[in-house]
This record gives sequence, structure tokens and C-alpha cells, in this order.
Amino acid sequence: MQDPMRLQLMLAKPTDTALTYNVPYADLARPSQGPSNPYKTTQGNVLKRKNALTGNAQEAVISDATFTAQHRTFQSLGYTKDPSVHGAFVGDLAKAQALEGRDVIQMRPSKEESAAFRRKRQKKGDASIVDGDGAYKGPWARYQDDQMYEDEAALGEEELASDEEYIEEAIVPARDAVPTKLTSDYQDDIANTETTQFNGTAQYDYQGRTYMHVPQDLDIDLRTEAGVQKNYIPKKLIHTWKSHTKAINALRFFPDSGHLLLSASADTKVKLWDVYHDRELLRTYSGHTKSVTDATFSPTGTHFLTGSYDRYMKLWDTETGTCLSRFQTSTKAVPHVLRFYPATDTREFLAGTSDKKIVQFDTRTGEMTQEYDHHLQAVNTITFVDSDRRFITTSDDKSLRAWEYNIPVPIKFIAEPYMYSLTRSFPHPNHKSVLFQSGDNQIVVYASTDRFRQNRKKCFRGHNNAGYAIDVGVSPDGQFVMSGDSGGFVCFWDWKTCKMWHKIRAHEGAVVCAQWHPRESSKVVTAGLEGGIRFWD
Repeated sequence: MQDPMRLQLMLAKPTDTALTYNVPYADLARPSQGPSNPYKTTQGNVLKRKNALTGNAQEAVISDATFTAQHRTFQSLGYTKDPSVHGAFVGDLAKAQALEGRDVIQMRPSKEESAAFRRKRQKKGDASIVDGDGAYKGPWARYQDDQMYEDEAALGEEELASDEEYIEEAIVPARDAVPTKLTSDYQDDIANTETTQFNGTAQYDYQGRTYMHVPQDLDIDLRTEAGVQKNYIPKKLIHTWKSHTKAINALRFFPDSGHLLLSASADTKVKLWDVYHDRELLRTYSGHTKSVTDATFSPTGTHFLTGSYDRYMKLWDTETGTCLSRFQTSTKAVPHVLRFYPATDTREFLAGTSDKKIVQFDTRTGEMTQEYDHHLQAVNTITFVDSDRRFITTSDDKSLRAWEYNIPVPIKFIAEPYMYSLTRSFPHPNHKSVLFQSGDNQIVVYASTDRFRQNRKKCFRGHNNAGYAIDVGVSPDGQFVMSGDSGGFVCFWDWKTCKMWHKIRAHEGAVVCAQWHPRESSKVVTAGLEGGIRFWD
């Protein structure tokens, strides 16, 4: 059937089994077109003529030994005999001609050559004789060339040494200069030297208050309860911060008020920004030697934690920039995610590491107080749920586990064959669900109540996140879902209908960080791989 109109009319749907178009007899009786199959016969049943999935394969009688010999010949020598043509070869024909077409069996030494080679070796001896003539040598029996070498060494009154030692003695050692104390002395560990720099215009205002004071001269009251006002989708860019030189890995607003913004970058620096007024860079925290993986504020915002690929976790004072404590796991694993216990008077935090564990530290003593070790690969997310009595963790092992706080045994384990790695998470403001960024380009939702089941009615698609750990967020009133995109977009969905609401071209590269302001109705901050931070309204 070559007519495209007839092809479309044949089947209304791909799943239909009945034709919707009567084929003319002329088309049904039309002879087959194209080259004829010389091996095809028109007699008998077609299915019986097939001895392979694709048709009829000609049978050839060949022994297993011959096939194995030719297969090994092709693997080791690069050529083998052509079974369809007598005396012909396939593969490296030049090498086949040089070796006269011999296979690996024919390349073996003859029995006479092997016997002559064995005669050069000493006899193994008797196992009952320990020393002297006829003593047992076993696999340590030497060859005649080695014995001659021993005799020459004995004549020279030299102690026998191994071949490696004789080769080393044949090389004249170079007369290197004596190393100085500067090159051989131990260097200081720069991971333990933290510095800070204030970059703002003035460290104190006219009343002697620092940037920790929540501003009250704004159009919005930053001390109200979050989520009480209706949120909207941002549409325009209002500011750009640029100070980092490499990709940004984490963005965190100051708890509750959101008047400060913390950014952690792959350039080993952590920076604090002013969200209102002059929107300037306030302070730079330096102390890590490698890329910073995550940063998180304490519930009050007076301190924050940072983790890095230098395997250190550091506790900083937000106001002064002082490094208060350093933490490291017993296995010196890389911390991937850090979370403070959400209670306001907490002194404990959790860290998900690259060695499959979630470790719990006490900032007062600096010691590890608990270890949750059930995951099979690196831990990606930690999310507190159920009035902070429990927390959910995800890992590269494509599983989800729920834990009681301070009890190192999971109360729920979810691992389905269709699941992908869940790389980022965010709790919904209704405290009943948690959103997870899945590696198959979608956002999935799990209940944060007792059952921890997946809500299959809630699934957000339309963005690309494969290969990146991209943030997912929710507006303070729970109306909109937000996510970055590997193509440089920021995508917004409606929470109730799961339909994509809006899409903004935010950066040139992948948008890996996206956070909704906790108090504003339509302000969003994004960051990408180029190191810039953009503020949208």
C-alpha cells in the first residue's frame, strides 16, 4: 500500500484490530515487490521453514573443539579461517600469511621442544630430604641458566641477589642536592584556618545594630506568619548578584524573615547578601579548601553549617563570621546534605554523607551522638516531618527511608523497580506531603504522615533535571510548585491541578538552585552553574 491516504484510513487507532477501509481486490492480489529471496520456497507451511527468528539459517557441521580453536585464534592472533570458503581467511590477512595460517593449537611447541625445555630444569627432589643432595626443591627448582648465574656470583664472592636488585645496582645513582628544611617540613593544614571579611558599607546602623536586625522600614512586615497572603508567579528580573567565580551549590534565606541570603559555591567561598535596601554583599566566609556542597541555617539564624568536599563540616557565627566548631566523621566521608534539628533551642544536626550514613552531631560537645546506617549508597536528602519527630532520607540507591529521630532503625522502607534517585526534597506547607526531585524528569510527592505512601495523583512533569541535583520549592501558601531546569529555565506548576503554570528563562546554563522567599508573595531567587544569583518578582 503506497497511498498515504489509504494508510491513514486502514486503522483508526494503532490498537484497533479491525480495518475501517475495504481494501480492493486489486491491492490484495498485487504481486510482491522488490528483490526475491532465493532461499524462500512457496511450498509447505512458512512457520515450519524457519529455524531461526529471522528466517532460515543454513546448518553447518563443526565440532566444538574446532570452533573453540578458531575463536581463540581470532582473539589472540587476529585472524581465523573462513568456514564458507576452503583455504580462505578473514581478519588480519598479513599476519595470517606471515604465520602460514596456523591456529593457536599449531602454534604450541612440540613434545620434543617441551621435553628439551624441561631437561634444563633441576629435579624437584625428594620431599623427605630437607637439606643436601637430592633435597626437595619443588616449584623452586632452578633452570641451568640460573645455576650458571649462581656459580659466577659465587666465584666473585658476592652474595646472590634478585634480578631487580642487580638491575638497580647497574644504574648509577644520581647525586641529588640535599633537600632543604622548607621542602621537607610539614605544612600547616589550611583547612583549619578560617577567615572572614565584611564587605558591606557599614557594619552598624545609627542605633548600633548589625545586619542581623530584621528591617522594619519596608512595605511588608517580615515578622508576620508565613503563608497568610496569596502568592503569585514572578515575571521580571529585579536584581542580580555576582561575586562567586564558580557554580553555586546552595541558596538559603534567613529563617522566617528572609532579609538575608546565604550562598555556597564551588569556589570554596560562602557569602551573605542583603535582600533589601542596597542589596549588597555583606560578608564572605573562607575556610574550606574544596567545593562547598551544602549550607543550612540554624532555626534562629544566628549560626549556620557548611559542608565541603574537603570532608569538613564547619559551624559559623552568622554575625561575626567566626568558625565555632569543626566536625568530621570517623571515616572522613564527604557531607552531601546538612540539616539542623528544627527545634528552636536545638544544638544537634544531621549530615548525610558519601559513605551511605546519616550521622548526628551535638554542636556543644562536638561528638557524634547517633548514626543511621541502612542506605546502600550516598545520601542525598534529609527532610524533617511529623512535628519534627521523624525525618525522611533518600539516597542514590533509589530508595526512601523514614526514621524516628534518635532511633537508628528505619520505620519505613520504600524501593520500587520503577523508582529513580531522589536528589532534592522540600516539605509542603500543609505538613502532609513532601516533594522530591526524581531523576526521570519529574517531581513526585510522598505523604509525610504515618503511611509514607506515594501520592500518584500528584506528579509534576515538563522540565529536564536528569544529570543534575536541582532544587524543588513550594510557595509559602502552598499554591505553586517551583523547580529549576537543566536548560536554564525556572518552571512553575499549580499544586492542585499539577499543570505547568509558567516557565521563565532564568540563566544560560542549568538552574540548580531555586528558593521562594518565605515572606514575600512573588519573590524568587535562582542560581546556576555560571555563578550568578538572580532575584525575580
